Amino acid sequence: MKKEFLILASLLVMAVVSCKDDATKKINVENVAVSESRDAKVSDFPVMDFAQTNHNFGTINEGDVVEHKFTFTNTGKAPLVIISAKGSCGCTVSKWPKEPIAPGATGDMMVTFNSNGKPNMQNKQVTITANTEKGKEILKIKAMVTPRAKAVSGAPISK
Repeated sequence: MKKEFLILASLLVMAVVSCKDDATKKINVENVAVSESRDAKVSDFPVMDFAQTNHNFGTINEGDVVEHKFTFTNTGKAPLVIISAKGSCGCTVSKWPKEPIAPGATGDMMVTFNSNGKPNMQNKQVTITANTEKGKEILKIKAMVTPRAKAVSGAPISK
């Protein structure tokens, strides 16, 4: 019991003695300046500024394939890199620039919607993954799809 008490007391004394140094005296001013500079650069994100983020195709016929070009500008301070652009379903496909978009430059995102098998009101979205501060941007499209006429007695309808 005496040994345990002696060991515990020794550990306590070492802990108190080792913590007496002031940690602020160990800070190197040059390191602070370097880290502030680095952190300022990290906050310089690209920004995708779209002319519009929603598009309504209006009324279209089932089976129509329609497309719309969304134009954007990189209003940030770093090059914009688009990693992916995925539609909410397989009927919505997008094409985007694969090369970095410089600050101040513009780019186009082409969104194609295939209405085959998609009658009535359709609301779809494209989720863009990029190196922006949010990491994700969203474009929305919608269309009222007029259903195809159904064949009577199984015979196809000719146009």
